[in-house]
Amino acid sequence: MSDCVIRFEEVERQFAGVSALKKISWKVEPNQHWVVLGPNGSGKSTLLQIAGLHLHPSRGEVTVLDQILGRVDIRELRSKVGFISASLSNSFRSTIKARDVVMTARYGALEPWWHSYSDNDRDRAYSLLDLVGCGNRTEHDFGVLSSGEKQRVLLARSLMTDPDLVLLDEPAAGLDLGGREELLSSLTSLISASSGPSVILVTHHVEEIPEGFTHAALMSNGQMIKQGKIEEVMSGENLSQCFELQISLSNESGRYFAKVVDKK
Repeated sequence: MSDCVIRFEEVERQFAGVSALKKISWKVEPNQHWVVLGPNGSGKSTLLQIAGLHLHPSRGEVTVLDQILGRVDIRELRSKVGFISASLSNSFRSTIKARDVVMTARYGALEPWWHSYSDNDRDRAYSLLDLVGCGNRTEHDFGVLSSGEKQRVLLARSLMTDPDLVLLDEPAAGLDLGGREELLSSLTSLISASSGPSVILVTHHVEEIPEGFTHAALMSNGQMIKQGKIEEVMSGENLSQCFELQISLSNESGRYFAKVVDKK
């Protein structure tokens, strides 16, 4: 287990002279599970792209799993980081089997014929599909699965290489209520495992935060305005500041629910 899962030190990222991230300092330690909340355009996805080794910062230092970005072979380190997003499902052809979507993560591939796989690889794909509640979908074409089932298959895929870190970029986007709740149930099961990976979830809906997450960060205009233990960060006052709305927040059985009271 790494001593440091993620560390950002004064990290900035610019696109064509426009700042997407502004002096972000942030640390994720082992056994922590973070939700990153904020409105559209706040920099959440850019933050996750850098943590997932898909972007370099314009300034500052990034450490992922004890390795400093820029001083490590990214190809090797990426095998220890699982990454899924709502758009990832569009990368697969409709007739690929669910088991192959999971198994091909072994080499970061999109098709099973590009590499050779062992019986152990196939068995692991089957067991991971069981873990996320899709064990009865292993031989189904990916294209015929519901949106919620696709996201759970992609969650299983993110675990194929036994990563130390899993990054989720709005995985519940576009899901109906049933699909969302099935995905959140799978995430709750994942983070409840003491030997499981650290999980970072990006969303802009508090209702999409599964039970069991330990920490939260609020982002606005490229800055991390609040961060820390989830029970200390998640308040109506802090969310109102983050989203520039008057928000009432409640917690029911470990799940958060927000309501806009009135525009500020």
